[in-house]
Amino acid sequence: MDLVEALAVDGLVCVVGAGGKKTTLYTLADRLDRAVVTATTRIPAFPGGVARLVETTDPIATVRAAGDTADEWPLGLVPEWADDVRYEGYDAGTVAEVARVAGERGVHATLVKADGARGRWLKAPADHEPVIPAATDTVVPIASARVVGEPLDEEHVHRPERVAAVTGRAVGAELTADDVAAVLASPDGGLRNVPDEATVVALVNMVDDDALRATAEEIAAGVLARNDRVARVVTARMDEPRVVATFE
Repeated sequence: MDLVEALAVDGLVCVVGAGGKKTTLYTLADRLDRAVVTATTRIPAFPGGVARLVETTDPIATVRAAGDTADEWPLGLVPEWADDVRYEGYDAGTVAEVARVAGERGVHATLVKADGARGRWLKAPADHEPVIPAATDTVVPIASARVVGEPLDEEHVHRPERVAAVTGRAVGAELTADDVAAVLASPDGGLRNVPDEATVVALVNMVDDDALRATAEEIAAGVLARNDRVARVVTARMDEPRVVATFE
């Protein structure tokens, strides 16, 4: 199964969690004939991830005006700068309208970074995140297999106190595959703010060798045992990129 099929990429797709969100977004965009890449949260500039990156306060008009040539797609859309390296995100309603208009233009998917993780390998969201439009078709919660065996601390985990609350583990404890599964499957973790009608496909990334493959399989089994809202768990190496395995 290829990445697009495995991750149920169609329509409005929001990627959340930690351990490869941006790499996943740009890889999927590259695999599609036409895609829009945008965000509902702050996102670093990504001109290398798209054919054209447009800074605009009217992304809907930009999608309507985009041409049909290959140098237009994938199209990146961002509003004003938040700081020296990151753009702000659009509000959920704007992104939903972008996706609707993009669909009318024959765009395969609107790919959305819906929260931040500051380069960590695991996270549980704060109260204000993730920002997922109600019309979202697919949500992809991500975690890295590499975090297993590492301490539950700020070096490896974004919002470690939130992960501790979900898992029942102390900050500083060594993370297990069961902990990662608990976060991905939790309404206070990977399933936070997921719309009722959205498909959920969890992604365990950075499955770089046989040991990590076994770890990822354990995580996948734990996710599927905990919450039947998750349709599938995909284990992958997004740096190559390829699917390692899928579990349902």
